[in-house]
Amino acid sequence: MTSPEGMAPRPNWGQRNWKWFVPSCCGSILVAAFVFSFAFFAVFRRTDVFKGALDKATTNPQVRAELGEPIKEGWWVNGHVRTSGPTGNAALSFPLKGSSKDGTLYAVAHKSAGQWTYDRLEVAVDGREERINLLDAVKGDAPPF
Repeated sequence: MTSPEGMAPRPNWGQRNWKWFVPSCCGSILVAAFVFSFAFFAVFRRTDVFKGALDKATTNPQVRAELGEPIKEGWWVNGHVRTSGPTGNAALSFPLKGSSKDGTLYAVAHKSAGQWTYDRLEVAVDGREERINLLDAVKGDAPPF
């Protein structure tokens, strides 16, 4: 299409609409990333290994004394959970927040015959050099055979 002499050609769609299109695209990407992240971390929180580790940490008297009550898990979860039927393995770490201190829960576990067994389960408390080993407390409660 030719324009009459002296008139500038009409801008194309991108030139006319970039002021709303670019921010809309960026906003949509950010919303999609947030939804994906939320769904990703929600999957971790629903696993038996996550729930069991959190339960052992929040019911441990030493952890409760160090962090202060109530103890809440943080949003960010690092690691992996891989299962295939009745077998699997997991390695997780996630923050714990208490009323007086914060810490990090570390869990390494394997699943055999549908049952999770923790190979390592400990809490690192901020400002404390030594970690709290949650497996010692579990083993100490077991009856001697």
